[in-house]
Amino acid sequence: MLELKDIERCYTNGSSKTYVLRYVTANIQEGEFVSIMGPSGSGKSTLLHILGMLDAPTAGAYNFLGEPVHTFNERKRAELYQQYIGFVFQAYHLIDDLTVYENLEAPLMYKKVPAQERKSRIADMLDRFNIVAKKDLFPEQLSGGQQQLVGIARALIGRPKLILADEPTGNLQSQQAHEIMDIFQKLNREDGVTIIQVTHSEENARYGNRILNLKDGQLQA
Repeated sequence: MLELKDIERCYTNGSSKTYVLRYVTANIQEGEFVSIMGPSGSGKSTLLHILGMLDAPTAGAYNFLGEPVHTFNERKRAELYQQYIGFVFQAYHLIDDLTVYENLEAPLMYKKVPAQERKSRIADMLDRFNIVAKKDLFPEQLSGGQQQLVGIARALIGRPKLILADEPTGNLQSQQAHEIMDIFQKLNREDGVTIIQVTHSEENARYGNRILNLKDGQLQA
C-alpha cells in the first residue's frame, strides 16, 4: 500500500540545512496496523504528515497504491488524501466556527455523500463516541478529551482505507483510551483498514502488528 524509498525532509536556514528525516525506507502492506515510536524530536510526526500527504519530502520516493505521490502537486495530493485517508491530529484541528455536527459533516460534503447518508453516518459517530449531547457545541466549548473524540470520529466517518493517528489517545482518560484503541483494532481486523499510529505508549503499540522505531530522523534496524 505504502512504499517509501530514501525519504528525506530538511529545512533550510540560510546556508545551513536541518534534517528531520534521513534515508527513511519502509514498506507497509494493506491491512497492517503499524506503530511509529521514538523519542521526542525524532521525526515521527513529520513522517506521518508526509504519509498523509500534508507535507512533501525534500528528497526520495513515496508511492501510495502505486501512485508516485512525490511527483504530485499539492492539489493532487489533497485529492488522494480526501479519497483514501483519515487523519487524527494531535492538536485536533477542528474548525472553530463549525459545531461538532458540522465538523463531522465537512469531510462527507467534500466526498459528495448524499444528505440522508450524511445524517445517518453522523448519528452513528455521535452515538459511538457518546457525544450526542455535544453535537451543537463549538470546539471551544469542549474539553481537550472531547475535542479528541470529535477529531477521531471525523477521521473515521469517511470510511477511509488508511487511518493515520498522531498520539490518538494522548488527551483521553485511560478508559476512553482503551475504547478508542479497541475501535482501531476492530477496524483493522474486521474491516481491513490500514492503520499507522505515532505513539509513546508501549501499551498502544501492542495493539498493532509491527513497530517502526525512529531515532534522529532515521529508522532503526
